[in-house]
Amino acid sequence: MSGFEDTGGKPLPKLQPDTRADESKGSKPTPARPPAKTKAEKQKPSHTGHRQRLRERFIQGGADALPDYELLEMILFRAIPRRDTKPLAKELLKRFGGFNEVITAPMERLVEVHGVSEGVATELKLVQAASLRLAKSKVLDRPAISSWSALVDYCTAAMAYETTEQFRILFLDRKNILIADEIQSRGTIDHTPVYPREVVKRALELGASAIILVHNHPSGDPTPSRADVDMTKKVEDAAKPLGVAVHDHLVIGKGNHASLRQLGLL
Repeated sequence: MSGFEDTGGKPLPKLQPDTRADESKGSKPTPARPPAKTKAEKQKPSHTGHRQRLRERFIQGGADALPDYELLEMILFRAIPRRDTKPLAKELLKRFGGFNEVITAPMERLVEVHGVSEGVATELKLVQAASLRLAKSKVLDRPAISSWSALVDYCTAAMAYETTEQFRILFLDRKNILIADEIQSRGTIDHTPVYPREVVKRALELGASAIILVHNHPSGDPTPSRADVDMTKKVEDAAKPLGVAVHDHLVIGKGNHASLRQLGLL
């Protein structure tokens, strides 16, 4: 005789599963899976987060919060929207030697770098143009003597990193207000032609009472040469009889400048 209870042919009731053992073991329900990433999230470039972090650091700390290569990265963001710009920024700094040298490099040299299109080069030159416009606004229509530091800063920004010599003239009125800034000539790596009569003629055309001569030394050393001193003397001799004073002659180097008047050479 079996040990089963006789039900008289009736179907046995369904038994409820015993969950007490599971409860006693403290089992936990299976955690829900995180939602699958959308197609847009999967396609989101990995450098996007990096760009946002750079922007936040710049907003919080300004340019001083970023090394040169990261500031250059940010400048490249708009020209290169879908690629990591860090390698190119570092390559540009390596090629040209520094942030200022990159921004002021000629277009034709910039596009020689792999990854620099005409659009990228234009973006860099736009930064240079904006910085010059800002520096010039601090000296134009203002007394040159009282804003001397700003004037030197402007000339440095405009000329210090040029690869050839430039000769420019700052024209002043009777109150020493800067009324015009013009490049009179461009030369070679170590020479630019200067014509004293043309300098004085232009001063008279503008109604200038005084001028400041400025030229750069692409070598970076602003020490005046004998030719610089002689040329200044010739301009002064041509200008004085016509009532035009030569206030100074600045020689712009990389990160430094020389004043012929302060050196006692004028």
